[in-house]
Amino acid sequence: MAGGTYTLLVELPECADIEVGALGEYFFESGWYAYVGSALGTGGFSRVERHQEIANGERDVRHWHIDYLLGHKASTLETVIRSAGVDAECAIADTIEASSIPAFGCSDCGCDSHLFYRSDRSALCSTVETAHQTTETA
Repeated sequence: MAGGTYTLLVELPECADIEVGALGEYFFESGWYAYVGSALGTGGFSRVERHQEIANGERDVRHWHIDYLLGHKASTLETVIRSAGVDAECAIADTIEASSIPAFGCSDCGCDSHLFYRSDRSALCSTVETAHQTTETA
């Protein structure tokens, strides 16, 4: 199964305090979030399908930090941007121009965050698409 790097675009239409596993409670502003992840293991992009199941309420078990945001009743997984065959999780996260959520989704690397926030969907989507295009051509 093919894998690569992906970014989830998540809408949270209302502010929320969400318990994020071992990270503790986080306050999330209403708006748009971009989570950058890696799907390079044997399951490939099936990890994205698992995230979609959490967002749809079809799965309860939270494994990654993003699962806690996706599992919140008000959040919606709106878009998935994929770069197949590309190992660029940290490079993409480093390129996204948005406010970062400290320590989120990056416990296995040296990044400050893999979750980013903007109030405007269009601006966030644009910076994510540019980040993916830049790493695919690098």
